[in-house]
Amino acid sequence: MDLDRVTRRRFVGGISSALGLLSLKPRILWPQQGQNPRPRATAEEYDAMAKLANNENPYGPPESVLKAMTDAFKYANRYGYPDGGITEAIAKHHGVKPENVMLGAGSGEILDIAGNAFLLDDKKIVGAEPSYDVLYQHVTALKADQIKVPLLPDFRQDIPGTIAAVKANYRDVGWVYLCSPNNPTGRVVTKAEVAQLLNGIPSDVIVLIDEAYHHFVDDPNYESSVPYVLEGRNVIVTRTFSKIAALAGMRLGYAIAPKALISRMRPYGTGSICAVVKYGGVAALKDTDSQAWVKKTTLALREKSIADLKRAGFSVIPSDANFFMVHLRQPVAPVVEEFRKKGILVGRPFPPLLEHLRVSVGTAQEMDRFLVAFKEIVPPKAAAVGG
Repeated sequence: MDLDRVTRRRFVGGISSALGLLSLKPRILWPQQGQNPRPRATAEEYDAMAKLANNENPYGPPESVLKAMTDAFKYANRYGYPDGGITEAIAKHHGVKPENVMLGAGSGEILDIAGNAFLLDDKKIVGAEPSYDVLYQHVTALKADQIKVPLLPDFRQDIPGTIAAVKANYRDVGWVYLCSPNNPTGRVVTKAEVAQLLNGIPSDVIVLIDEAYHHFVDDPNYESSVPYVLEGRNVIVTRTFSKIAALAGMRLGYAIAPKALISRMRPYGTGSICAVVKYGGVAALKDTDSQAWVKKTTLALREKSIADLKRAGFSVIPSDANFFMVHLRQPVAPVVEEFRKKGILVGRPFPPLLEHLRVSVGTAQEMDRFLVAFKEIVPPKAAAVGG
């Protein structure tokens, strides 16, 4: 894919317009997950913002996916429409059977379904802190308990600590949540650590491994956990089309799991996936060239941004995702608001890392806007000495 062509088509202006846009003062913040909802921005306000808050693909779906979805609009008025073979396409992509696949309106719905299916009878969830906090909010809404295992000093997930927590609460554990790369830190759980966890806990304990950011990983010590499903282990792997496939607003995700676990989950599914996105998902699985371009471009911009922040004296958590966390050495909540005033949306606070700001990797123009604003909002004197 031609970067210059995409840039001309998708972006408006360069760093000069980035500096100009810093003066924008949107009236309201586009609601983020986990926050109290505010009135939604107008289309004009939203389009003017640099959107670095929700780990999305900023480039939009490729032409192949747009065409597939456009062609599928002929089924917009039908219920029993052909669905493009989305379940079969996912199964073939992973080398599993269709009975091992369950669709959801984003992988977030799959996490909700797992909560409903496996946290009955006062069961508990075991997971890292911090991790994907919207999941924990759903667990709280179910009035289920959470056992949160703090991260290690290097921000990796504590696998021995997780094993110990499961064993100490064995009969009360509904399932274990493992997000890799972890949201919000971007750190992976290596393939050796996944094996350590699965072999270190009772075999009947369910482990849900969230691979929402799988496509951005370059670490050779990481690999997908789908093979454990093929082995028949009590493993659920979740994926989404919201990130690298740029379908966040269309809502499509899925679970891969043994048939017995899928059967327990199905009654809690809503069936709320639209016809159009199913066809888009099939096309996205085929368009590996576009995804490779997104990964290459995203990782290059991520590393450039991290290097700029480090040169200013700030430490950044190593990331294998399309986002990173920079240590501000001051409370993050007021900083998020200052970015909003400049027309830039950045990540919400993630307790207990209340001095770390999560930043999604946007376009080159958006990252320029972020770095200019960062130097104004967080002056170098607040930086960590020594990085």
